Amino acid sequence: MTDSGSKAASDFDSALLRGLFERLVAALSGQPHRLLPYDEVRERLHLGGPVYRGVEAVPLARIIGSVDRYRDFDRHFLPTQSRTADRWRRVSRAWYDDVSLPPVLLYKVGEVYFVVDGNHRVSVARAQGQAYIDAEVRECTARVPVTADTQPEDLERLGERVEFLERTQLDRVRPGNHVETTLLGGHDRLIEHIAVHRYFMGIDQGREVSEEEAVGHWYDQVYLPVAEVVEKSGILLDFPTRKVSDVYLWVMDHLHYLRSDEATAHVGLTDAADDFVERLEEGDRP
Repeated sequence: MTDSGSKAASDFDSALLRGLFERLVAALSGQPHRLLPYDEVRERLHLGGPVYRGVEAVPLARIIGSVDRYRDFDRHFLPTQSRTADRWRRVSRAWYDDVSLPPVLLYKVGEVYFVVDGNHRVSVARAQGQAYIDAEVRECTARVPVTADTQPEDLERLGERVEFLERTQLDRVRPGNHVETTLLGGHDRLIEHIAVHRYFMGIDQGREVSEEEAVGHWYDQVYLPVAEVVEKSGILLDFPTRKVSDVYLWVMDHLHYLRSDEATAHVGLTDAADDFVERLEEGDRP
């Protein structure tokens, strides 16, 4: 075996062992360590595209998924199996021999990338400590942010947000909004709130209210006042995994509770928000 071949074989054994160790640590810590499967991302997030963007140097740390090899490598693209060892070693040997390899093919989604072709080249490059890799990039559009921190278990929640935006068009009606909830079924509840708001708008104004108008009015007159109370209070510092929209839903439940009592039946929205935040600060939990 040539010197480069020996190094390549040793590198694969080292990468396989390191990957095993990191998966054990991940299992013990409860932290996920899996690549994102592109097909599931595409299905859940209703991706558009792809559109060809040319060849560019892509940060390896932002490649967090694969089209068809997401079980063969972990989140750091360390191998999880040995059946493709020969292929990995050939790529590694080419690296040592300074053989020019073609760019990998990637799909870009949000801030991250998925490997279409070149999984082993990505794996070897990361094992060798490279920071970038040349890639032919095709970009897919997504209505929600996808970042390097996105995990497989986040896809269901992100998918719910996509469906919420498709249903309400809030990202078009109020660009730059940050309505997002981590609560199970939370986006469906937001849709219900908008529907109820539209119904009462129609009664108050004596006319048919369009869905677009209702969405904008709900955001401006109902959601934002609560969000402002929540953000000014700083209460989310005590709930680092929660979003403003989660507290909004808790506030609306609290408002319903207060209005069910005759003594507080006429409480206003922002007063209910202030009261709920005050209770949280005193140690109550939703």
